[in-house]
Amino acid sequence: MSLAVTPVHFFSHGSTMMLGEESASADYWKAAGDAALAHKVRGIVIMGAHWDFKSDLAVQVSMNPNPSKQPVANVHASKYVEYKLKADLATGKRCIDLLNQKGIRASGNETFEWIHDVFLVIIRMFPNPNTMPPTTIVSSNAHYDPHFHVRIGAALRPLRAENYLLLGSGGAVHNLYRNIWSPMLLYKDNFAQPTPPESWALEFRQAFKDVVEQNSGPRLRRGLTRLMKHPQYRDAHATDDHYISSLFVAGAVGDEEDEGVSAKLMAEDWELTNMCNSQFTWGQYVEAKA
Repeated sequence: MSLAVTPVHFFSHGSTMMLGEESASADYWKAAGDAALAHKVRGIVIMGAHWDFKSDLAVQVSMNPNPSKQPVANVHASKYVEYKLKADLATGKRCIDLLNQKGIRASGNETFEWIHDVFLVIIRMFPNPNTMPPTTIVSSNAHYDPHFHVRIGAALRPLRAENYLLLGSGGAVHNLYRNIWSPMLLYKDNFAQPTPPESWALEFRQAFKDVVEQNSGPRLRRGLTRLMKHPQYRDAHATDDHYISSLFVAGAVGDEEDEGVSAKLMAEDWELTNMCNSQFTWGQYVEAKA
């Protein structure tokens, strides 16, 4: 019997203004949320970009029963302050157990505040907080070893067969040092493009897209790991934090059983001239087949 498994998403969350402004990406996040609700997913397991655990080869899982939200710049408070988050402690404990079983040191964090890289996407996916599925956040590791993060995704991959949605929130091209900030700071216009994106941004965006669309199974894992040696990688990612969740995704959808399942680019927005917010999905909701 082949098991039906949930899709996997890699979402580029972009700047904080993606929470408040309409965009093609926001429309797709909502569509992905609607599909998850229609399929009655049991919960969401997500690795973002802004929480890294500073210990050798170890991660943490958010176990705060009533998490607060860190403030979001350039977004009106009405967009997020009253939104009630829904932490999933039972699945958090399950994730810790699965990771430890695979030799990944995992522990719970009972005081972690949720950061916009996670709740920005969640609010866009589920605008009505009453419909938000229970959600578990897994940290990255501050050493940013790509192979280690593939192992994290692989360890949690079995949850897909139990109707959990696995998701990485980061960025395909995300270098805050090389963005053009003046339109946003002066006019609150994050989508202004007074000039085209620079060549390094266009080239790495294309390289990322080629890898995830033209590879599947273990080749996907190798391809995304290898991209960290791409000549434009450091231009596209001054720090590794927004790329590393794509390796978590590769672990979750890069098994031999995933051969033939490649990503599809579902939406994309350029922000701040040089930041590319690409939204990729692997697979679709299907019923089990005997």
